[in-house]
Amino acid sequence: MVDLKASPFHLSEEDIVWVKDTIEHMTIEEKIGQLFCVLGTYLDISELVQKNLGGVMYQPGPALEIRKKYAELQSRTKVPMLLAANTEYGGIGVTTDGTPFAKPMLVGATDEEEMAYRLGYVACKETAAIGGNWSFAPVTDIDSNFRNPIVNVRSFGNNPDKVLGMCRQFVKAAKDVGIAAAIKHFPGDGVDDRDQHLHLTVNSLSADDWMNTYGRNYRTLIEDGAQTVMVGHIAQPEWVKKINPEADERTAYMPATLSEELLKGLLRERLGFNGLIVSDATTMLGFATAMKRKEAIPACIMRGLDMILFNENFEEDYAYMLEAYQNGILTEERLEEALERILGLKASLRLHEKKKNGTLIPDESELKTLRCAEHLKWAEECADRGITLVKDTAGILPLKPEKYRRIALLSMESEGRAGDTGGCAKALKQLLEAEGFLVYEPTGKELDMLWSPNPPSIAEIQGKYDLFLYCFNLQAVSNQTTVRLNWKAYENCNMPWMNEEIPTMAVSFANPYHLYDAPEMHTYINAYSQNEYTLRSVVEKLVGRSEFKGISPVDPFCGLPEARF
Repeated sequence: MVDLKASPFHLSEEDIVWVKDTIEHMTIEEKIGQLFCVLGTYLDISELVQKNLGGVMYQPGPALEIRKKYAELQSRTKVPMLLAANTEYGGIGVTTDGTPFAKPMLVGATDEEEMAYRLGYVACKETAAIGGNWSFAPVTDIDSNFRNPIVNVRSFGNNPDKVLGMCRQFVKAAKDVGIAAAIKHFPGDGVDDRDQHLHLTVNSLSADDWMNTYGRNYRTLIEDGAQTVMVGHIAQPEWVKKINPEADERTAYMPATLSEELLKGLLRERLGFNGLIVSDATTMLGFATAMKRKEAIPACIMRGLDMILFNENFEEDYAYMLEAYQNGILTEERLEEALERILGLKASLRLHEKKKNGTLIPDESELKTLRCAEHLKWAEECADRGITLVKDTAGILPLKPEKYRRIALLSMESEGRAGDTGGCAKALKQLLEAEGFLVYEPTGKELDMLWSPNPPSIAEIQGKYDLFLYCFNLQAVSNQTTVRLNWKAYENCNMPWMNEEIPTMAVSFANPYHLYDAPEMHTYINAYSQNEYTLRSVVEKLVGRSEFKGISPVDPFCGLPEARF
């Protein structure tokens, strides 16, 4: 049963009365609505209000626009809503006007837990300034498999102790601001080399190894008072078998979002979590292909989830849940338990009081928090302290115009996405030119020694360029199977055949593992994040005005001895 007086709720008798009375006075249709947190971008506000939805998340947009939607929702809804944002790397997760602080791995590279507090504070403070109250962060995943295409720089690193220390500070910052943090993605990503958006993935650790790493971290964060846990579409077969020795293979490999053993047996009973459990997006194939959706939607609540995140078709999922209740598949007891946790979270955030006194949405003057001087200063400091010189066995650094005046800049970049400004190579070119370098962007064909019908000679290229600089900005995003240097996919980025002929180096503003595909690169830098602060700081360090301070939180050599020299 739910203990609303205990952690993480800490409700008074008066608060509990509000929770119980509110549930009692809801219709069954309104109760069902509370089980859903939807992507509001594609739904009409009237529908969100009419269905009495428990929560909403919008994709980042202009601050005034997001604030206006929040205000309309909270003014019209019967029960105050949870307003969520993906705030993994700063205020940019809630609004395009927010601070793009840093990807967590850049924070991890500073080796300063205080920097993780700053990340959490900036992310949650800017979320609160608009009226948000739920942070889908921090990422507690451990990036132990460099081939994993989705964890990558979203993690603080591959050391469970470091990840825990950083996550504790993020959660502390969220609590200090008054925002609910969602530690994710239970039972833990980063072991598999695949992506739940595309299929089920597996945390294959033994039960003991899991408990000594992921489990220890979750238990500690729960004891610290983390209010919500986001569950991934990730199997943990060894713990399922330990809790239920009779489990067949299908049960053992059920995603955690549909596993009673992992939700109730492990998260609730073994780890002692009393707060709200929310799914990761149920649009992912890791959930969608586990069973028929009509069965899966009520089953995930019956097996231990309290709230469902996102839908392929909200009306259809809502109808599935309502029908399951009417047919006795979703029981009254399980529904009431989920509702107590949902409303208990809202009461712990004082949303019922704020609705009563009209302060659910802060005054518009609070928007001055966005990209304020303190937040920008912290972002700059994070970039300065985190950017990592992985190796310079070629002795190229520092770069001086009198030695490397003519730079050939080659690049591979992902398309611009939320939190990524795009145009990394263009910005790098401008910054280097301001330092007195001549920066060229030759095409791959101009440099093609292998396939061109009229290839240039080495002497010709040496006569044109003093240095080759590769700019890599390949973001780890959902629905892609790998993050690799695919030379054939970028016709203007020729492979580094010139590495032994002309000074050649690379800087990655995203994936830290590119030495796996270019181990011959003798000078290599990881910046982990692409934003204005990392770009400026990289150039400061390239020219020698600033020292490299970052300590790699992962193995950038990917276990390859030949990548070290």
